[in-house]
Amino acid sequence: MAFVPREILADFRKHFDSAVAPALYRAPGRVNLIGEHTDYNLGYVLPIALDLACYIAIAPASHGELRVYSRDVRQAFSIPVEAIPDAAPRHDWSDYVLGVARELARAGFLIPPSHLYIASEVPAGAGLSSSASLEIATAVSLLGASANGARAMQSLEIAKLAQRAESQFVGMPCGIMDQYSSVFGHAGAALKIDCRSLEHEYVKLPGNVAILAVNSLVKHELGTSAYRERVAECQAAIAAIRVTHPKVESLRDVSPDCFERIQDTIPPVPRRRARHIISDSQRVVDFAAAARTNDLPEMGRLFVASHRSMQHDYEISCEEIDFLVDMAVQVPGVYGARMTGGGFGGCTVNLVAPEAIETFKKSLTSAYQERFGKAPVFYICKPAPGAGPVDDRA
Repeated sequence: MAFVPREILADFRKHFDSAVAPALYRAPGRVNLIGEHTDYNLGYVLPIALDLACYIAIAPASHGELRVYSRDVRQAFSIPVEAIPDAAPRHDWSDYVLGVARELARAGFLIPPSHLYIASEVPAGAGLSSSASLEIATAVSLLGASANGARAMQSLEIAKLAQRAESQFVGMPCGIMDQYSSVFGHAGAALKIDCRSLEHEYVKLPGNVAILAVNSLVKHELGTSAYRERVAECQAAIAAIRVTHPKVESLRDVSPDCFERIQDTIPPVPRRRARHIISDSQRVVDFAAAARTNDLPEMGRLFVASHRSMQHDYEISCEEIDFLVDMAVQVPGVYGARMTGGGFGGCTVNLVAPEAIETFKKSLTSAYQERFGKAPVFYICKPAPGAGPVDDRA
C-alpha cells in the first residue's frame, strides 16, 4: 500500500513535537529490467523507477543541528550543521544521509538546522535500490531547505553527487544507475541509460505485460567483498585486453565480435566476467528494440539469457534466486525471469501476462515454501516519475 503523505507529516510533528509545517519529498526505488553490473563498466542499463519510494519530511529548526529520524529502523542521529563538511562515516544507515549532506555542503550549499523524518516503502536488501532512494530523497529535501537553494542543482549533478556519497563516503564502488534512475524516472517508460555519456532515452514498455519483482527474502550485502572482487576482475580483463588493444578504456569499448576474437588472451575468471558485461550491455540494446516492437517472446528470451549469464559467467546468483527463475519460466504466461540488483539474493524480475499474475503468484509461493520454508513477497512494478516534492494534500 502506498504511503499517505498526510500521515507522514503527522508522524513528523509527533516525533519532533514541532509546530512548524514540514515539506515532503520523495525519491523512488528502481528495478533494473536488464543490464546488470554494466553501469560501472560504462555500458548500457535499462531500469524503471518504482512507485515504491523513500519519503523525507523536513522543516527548519533553531538548535543548530541536522536531526534525523528513520521510522524504518527506529533510530535517530544528529550532527551540528557546521560539522557536516568534515563529517566521518558512522558505518550504519545514517551514512547514506550524512554522505549526501557532506557532499552538498562541500559543493557550497548552506544547509540550515533542520529536522528530517524518513519513511521508506522500498524494502532494504531486496535489490530495489533502497539506499539510492534514501540518498536522492535526502539530496532533494536538503536542496529544498538550503539557504541558497535558489541556486538550483541540475538533475544529473544530483545523481552524480549521490553516487559520490555512496562511493566515497559509504565506501561502495557503485555505478550511477541507481541514483540516475531515482532522479530521471518516468511514468510508463524504462530508462535506457548510456553510463559513459550519462545520457538517456525513454523506452515505452508494452502495455500488455506486467512487471513483477519477487523478493527471495535472502538479503544481499553490496558491501561484501564479492562486489569489489567483480569490479577488480573487470579491471583485470581490461588490462589483458589492452595488451593487444591499447585504446580500450572500459569493457564498453569491446564489441561482442571483438571479444570473441580475443577472449583466449584473457585469464579464465576475468574472461567470464567480461563475457557477461559485454553480452549484457548488448542485451539492453536488443531488449529496448524488442520493447518498441512489442516483441514479448524476444524480451523474455533476453531476460533468461541475462540470468544465465549472471549465474554462470558473473557468478552473482544464489540457490534461492535460481530456483525462483527456474520455477517462473515454467508457468504459462510468463515470458521471462531474471535476477535483478547487485546479486547474492534480493529479487527476481519477471515479465508476466496480466491474466497469468495470480497463477504465477500461487505457483511460486507453493514451490518456494515447499523448498525453502518461506513465502516470497511480490511487487507489481509500475514505472513512476523521478524524485521531487510531494503534494501534502494527498
